[in-house]
Amino acid sequence: MATQRSEEHVHSYYRESQVYRRQWPALSEDTTCDVVVIGGGLVGLTTALELSRHGKSVVLLEGRRVGWGASGRNGGFVSSGYAESLDSLQNKIGLEHTRELFRLSQDGVDYVRRTILDNNARFLIGGHGWMKVQRHDNIDLLKRRRDRMGALFGVNQSLLDSEELHEYLRTDRYCCALKDDAPFHIHPLDYSALVAIQADSAGARLFERSAALAVKPSANGWRVQSADGAVQCGSVVIATSAYSFDTGLNKGIDHAVLPVATYVITSQSMPTELDAAIKYNGCIADTRRAGDYYRRVDGGKRLLWGGRITTRRGEPRQLARLLRRDILKIYPQLGPFEVDFSWAGLMGYARHKMPIVRPIEEGLWVATALGGHGLNTSAVIGKIVAAAIAKGDERWRLFEPFQAQWGGGWVGRLVTQLEYLRLQLVDQHEERRQSRSSTQ
Repeated sequence: MATQRSEEHVHSYYRESQVYRRQWPALSEDTTCDVVVIGGGLVGLTTALELSRHGKSVVLLEGRRVGWGASGRNGGFVSSGYAESLDSLQNKIGLEHTRELFRLSQDGVDYVRRTILDNNARFLIGGHGWMKVQRHDNIDLLKRRRDRMGALFGVNQSLLDSEELHEYLRTDRYCCALKDDAPFHIHPLDYSALVAIQADSAGARLFERSAALAVKPSANGWRVQSADGAVQCGSVVIATSAYSFDTGLNKGIDHAVLPVATYVITSQSMPTELDAAIKYNGCIADTRRAGDYYRRVDGGKRLLWGGRITTRRGEPRQLARLLRRDILKIYPQLGPFEVDFSWAGLMGYARHKMPIVRPIEEGLWVATALGGHGLNTSAVIGKIVAAAIAKGDERWRLFEPFQAQWGGGWVGRLVTQLEYLRLQLVDQHEERRQSRSSTQ
């Protein structure tokens, strides 16, 4: 569950199928280093790895286990972009700035791919391609999106009408789709462990079950206190994302990151049934404002399905039943299948839906709020924060317009939840209109 205090990974398909099962010790004494990284998710792990490659001595502190939070629970989609749409970004910061940010996100996709392939871990890649499916029959909307992405950002997408789409997805709920062959999907918990192993091999010292309890300035930089030891360092990177409300390390950042939950289930093994319904091994997501996302995993034998976005931190009691019902509305031919795994996870969102990446004091950095687009974004943010600390690299300033803003506390969560409900009603209205027009 999203609010559990267990130090072990959440019970999930990822945990049960994990290949890399290495553990790291707890911090048990005082030590020193150049940089302390707080948080063992993919932002923290990539930052630690890249700092070590730059020759910095690094200590990483993780309160539970490496990949315990969103990095080890997400849908596994590796694609470019951010939680905020490119159209909205262009309106806020202009086309050229948006292009630079988009290119960074593409670099993040390449980073994940190279890390996997360079370490002979191709088995972590479950499939290639991304299909964005639409439930209402406005194919011109997708055509305009395809043309815009091609003209402004060099993205090559194919437009599928209902007949072409039906060759891949045997359902009458989708009317058209955009297909992009560049993204891919992975086992995120294993990828987190792989990056941790690489960071360790590069010289970083990783400590699990070692929560940072306080970060205080000292005569020579910063002192980071854990339960059974402390680390003296020159710089600190806070990379705790949605779980920052647990730390209390920096109230300004804690209050700026809104935790948003999403839920995931994995079906029983049913390759024959899935072969008859989903003839696509890539990522699939619909265009609704709070839509479903899914893919075939375990060599195509199981269906992994996510959705039901909410600001609740707990896991609904009927999670498996709710998501199975969502699936059967799309693919009734799958029948009354069993759900083997169900879990929840928290994504960290800022009000502007962009990452917060910046030094908040001299030597104190924050890298957080990836908004559910963490697999590509964590890679590039880890690289640019490490380069900024090690070499004075200025690329982090591309994120400078997106500062920490108070998220509104419980009122902000309520407003966000109401907005999701409003968007869901808009989606339902469009789908009902499409259903009526198709029967006339």
